[in-house]
Amino acid sequence: MDVDVIVMGAGAAGMMCAATAGQRGRRVLLVDHAPRLAEKIRISGGGRCNFTNRDIRPEAFLSRNPHFCRSALSRYSAQDFIELVERHGIAYHERELGQLFCNDSAQQIITMLRAECDAAAVQWLMPAAIVAVEHYSADGQDGYQVTTAQGTYTAQSLVVATGGLSIPKVGATPLGLRIAEQFGLAIVPPKPALVPLAADPEWLARFGVLAGSSFTARTACAEDRLAPRFREAALITHRGLSGPSILQISSYWQQAGGRGSILIDLLPDCDVEAWLALHRRDAQLFSALLSEHLPRRFATSFAEVYGWTQSMAQLSNTTVATIAQTLKAWRIQPSGSLGYSKAEVTLGGVDTQELAQQTMMARRAPGLYFIGEVVDVTGWLGGYNFQWAWSSGYVAGMAA
Repeated sequence: MDVDVIVMGAGAAGMMCAATAGQRGRRVLLVDHAPRLAEKIRISGGGRCNFTNRDIRPEAFLSRNPHFCRSALSRYSAQDFIELVERHGIAYHERELGQLFCNDSAQQIITMLRAECDAAAVQWLMPAAIVAVEHYSADGQDGYQVTTAQGTYTAQSLVVATGGLSIPKVGATPLGLRIAEQFGLAIVPPKPALVPLAADPEWLARFGVLAGSSFTARTACAEDRLAPRFREAALITHRGLSGPSILQISSYWQQAGGRGSILIDLLPDCDVEAWLALHRRDAQLFSALLSEHLPRRFATSFAEVYGWTQSMAQLSNTTVATIAQTLKAWRIQPSGSLGYSKAEVTLGGVDTQELAQQTMMARRAPGLYFIGEVVDVTGWLGGYNFQWAWSSGYVAGMAA
């Protein structure tokens, strides 16, 4: 069967691209190996899909070329996707930091994208394992041949929207990266991103008693002073660190090589030195004072681990200075991450230097496009990665 466009991957980026190309009058075939449609969308946002963010901006994305995402994000904005959601009558609400969620279910987003594809006469082939991808030239025309377990298909344009390596239990594979390598495209080595961080046994032996404690913190990457800081919830786990602020900074920690420390400001809204000075002569225990700002169990155990068990009046000036420094910059050296099974997304992917930012087409392989998570563009937690899927899928769909 010959079509104009084959889109490999029926996730967020793939369906957006297929619908956009089909609405231009292109004959589109959408291929996916999974037996169930768009599982990553289905499980996202606690089942309600954090489908975009009101504060989308290029600075919220990591890439070796931080300017690459600008074109796609400007051509298909968060407001454009919000208008699509509203046209389909999907009720949504805004949470903290501009995050937008469906009121009901992530299934509504899947149904919407499926409806957009069907309205554009997109043809579906799933589940269908992809066996081989080849470039062909015949009768003076170049194109791509995709061999699947259900047959062989050819098209003028091939769009790779196969996703990254995160969450393998819902079908993530390295297929997109293998195709890029097959056609000679450079790859930025992939790593888990937006992922909980692991701690070594020695750290867990000291601080494991804090497991289960959750608090608001501001995180920073000690090895990347230019990286943003994130003021959100943090969580101590039996394996290390998690929570939104940890997931956010994990991407920058991974980008910096995963070798340095992360810094946690345990009291992000407090002038700690002034606060401690105010209570310098108090008879109450330091742990009791700390519990004014942090959960009591955490405050008590934290003070005990460091040996700060005296009253404020009994602590030396040197100790008080150390306490202030530690509370504002608790330095932790992660031993690694919890891997792709716990990661929200993938850092790295097809090098953006290989792609035209206006179309997502490979410069060295005309007619071959890469979109979504398979590309070296990784957003913050909170709807940014879905917006990249919508935006990159749209611009490829307008070009393929």
